[in-house]
Amino acid sequence: MRNSVIAQLEKLAEIDENIYLLTGDLGFGVLDNFAITYPNRFINAGISEQNMTAVAAGMALENNTVYTYSIGNFPTLRCLEQIRNDICYHNANVKIIVVGGGFAYGQLGMSHHATEDIAIMRALPNMKVFSPADPDEAVEVIKYVNSIQGPCYIRLGKGREPRIHADYGNYSVHKVMELYKGDKIAIISTGSVLGEAKKAVEELKSYDINVGLYNVISIKPLDEDSIKNIAKQYETIISLEEHNNIGGLGGAISEVLSGMSSNKAVLVRMGLEDVYTSIVGSQDFLREYYGLSASAIKEKIKDYL
Repeated sequence: MRNSVIAQLEKLAEIDENIYLLTGDLGFGVLDNFAITYPNRFINAGISEQNMTAVAAGMALENNTVYTYSIGNFPTLRCLEQIRNDICYHNANVKIIVVGGGFAYGQLGMSHHATEDIAIMRALPNMKVFSPADPDEAVEVIKYVNSIQGPCYIRLGKGREPRIHADYGNYSVHKVMELYKGDKIAIISTGSVLGEAKKAVEELKSYDINVGLYNVISIKPLDEDSIKNIAKQYETIISLEEHNNIGGLGGAISEVLSGMSSNKAVLVRMGLEDVYTSIVGSQDFLREYYGLSASAIKEKIKDYL
């Protein structure tokens, strides 16, 4: 996913000389070609994310489009004050790219697990929040955020995420995407954990259990109309995210459902149960441990059949 995004950013930089890329001493190998091709528009700010973010804001206020890049929590939680005061308050044209959403850097422990970032970023005025599930979606997000003014947060996986969509085509990153139509239960997911949901839904089909599956790329702004329509069609909605249950996708969906009448689906949130991920291991291991694997999703669905 990250390679596809940076390759697309290189294409955009070729036609727009006001695009800059800043990194906090990370991305070696991934960012090398951009740095070689556009040496005057690439800055390695070192392990100094607060400074990197403040510099990015200043450059953006001089009519540039500035991208920052680092691992999960480092360009977000480590420099939240600079994002809030320097970028969002001034509506500066800075796009924050993080690699390693959720458990992608599982072996490095909770300091590298991005599991509260969506909630925090979507709480900031002027900030738009995107969580693509595969490389194709990530490329579409970069194309879109580059076309608009203002702060954006792009949450990527670590790399080598499989393509979700066999029949990929152009689509709006803002619209909730239907992958499967179901009977009584629908899963609404975001990010690369969508692959676990897709696996669970396909396996359940062999037992004639049809579960709806929907993909959210844009968490803020959220496609509220589609969420409301899904809530009217199904008895149960399961929100699935590699993130704390508080304030993330499930929180955003619950905010929409709270404004509806009683004729709506019940919401069940699958995510972290407000805990720090003190366990370490691979992303697959942590998904299994914290109940976000395909097998855990199938068991949750069976509770609501």
